[in-house]
Amino acid sequence: MLPRSGDVLHVTRTASVQFLRPIMFRVIRVHDWPTYDGWVWLDGYELNASGDAVNRRSIYVQAAGLRELRSAPATRQHTVRPRRPVTRTPVRVG
Repeated sequence: MLPRSGDVLHVTRTASVQFLRPIMFRVIRVHDWPTYDGWVWLDGYELNASGDAVNRRSIYVQAAGLRELRSAPATRQHTVRPRRPVTRTPVRVG
């Protein structure tokens, strides 16, 4: 599973040995930096128990070891409305 921006993850020791104490992590960005196969660099926020951001972090983890708690909202397509024609009227000066 490759996370996306906005996903909330449960990061444990299965993702990397540095997470002896598991954390909740909200992803800001997934870097495309070259890494070992199956590993990724993530930028995001460590979350407390109530879901508030407490610390900004960059983490290096195995994608297979991440567990998704909440996925990012689905992207909405931008709707383009036709423009109304502008009515111009003469302006009196003086």
